[in-house]
Amino acid sequence: MLSTPIPRIEAAHIAALTAEILELKRKRNAVILAHNYQIAEIQDLADFVGDSLGLSQQAAKTPADVIVFCGVHFMAETAAILCPSKRVLLPDLDAGCSLADSIRVEQLRSWKAEYPGAVVVSYVNTTAEVKAESDYCCTSGNALKIVQSIPEDQEILFLPDQFLGSWVQKMTGRKNMHIWMGECHVHAAIPPLRIDEKMKEFPNAELLIHPECGCLTPYLDRVIRQNGSCSLKVASTEGMIQRAANSSVSEFVVATEIGILHRLKKENPQKTFHPIDNEMSCKYMKMITVEKLHRALKEDIYPITVAGDIARKAKTAIDRMISIF
Repeated sequence: MLSTPIPRIEAAHIAALTAEILELKRKRNAVILAHNYQIAEIQDLADFVGDSLGLSQQAAKTPADVIVFCGVHFMAETAAILCPSKRVLLPDLDAGCSLADSIRVEQLRSWKAEYPGAVVVSYVNTTAEVKAESDYCCTSGNALKIVQSIPEDQEILFLPDQFLGSWVQKMTGRKNMHIWMGECHVHAAIPPLRIDEKMKEFPNAELLIHPECGCLTPYLDRVIRQNGSCSLKVASTEGMIQRAANSSVSEFVVATEIGILHRLKKENPQKTFHPIDNEMSCKYMKMITVEKLHRALKEDIYPITVAGDIARKAKTAIDRMISIF
């Protein structure tokens, strides 16, 4: 039996909600932060749109009393850790992350026991408890720099994304880097052959690829082995935004979650962007709607807090992440 299609919210209704959101934001001295993967309407309403690192930096310095985080749970937790005196709201508590769920704090503690003395580098896509057991946090935008800042003879535990970890290890040549076998279900689903197909379809395009993509390392190995070089830019979502703006190329194939296409097109209307796959969409990132954002501000839901001892420990790793970019 076919499900009944959800009726599209009328433009007038969206306009009314938007006006109320702006008024509520003013009254509550609130700021709206949105990740690059959020739906277009949320990005357009946000005060700041960016990647995990950029949004963490905005959260750390905002003078607002209330932070409405349009992203996923671990991002709101990070904002709560950085801003303990502020009210942090997540409009949908079900907005989780498959990558963050790929390692539990008990698993990290057991892993650390196997490698006493190792430095723990945790991707920002982790819970506050995991961050509290870490020495450094990183994002896809600064993972390479953070690993390079650690003495070469120091053993490293990198978690939880195996593909980001493999790329960092390849770029740094680190032999003493152990990688957790976690993954983002969206980025892991793209095979190297999809890149071949898309680049053949758009031969003049530059490839922008996120280091979480499972196709990255095998594609790099094969293309470099065959041709000696390849026209691609490995970058975080914010790195993609910057590359698109500064590159002389006018056409791009984008290998990351499709939410970023809205901002890429909005900020570069004279350029063309092709998704590597139209199905590359994260259901968690698409959970927050204009109606949920409105409700969050109006009803003060859902507040995100982190226990004091965990927050204090996690903040050390997060501060290191923010300082290296």
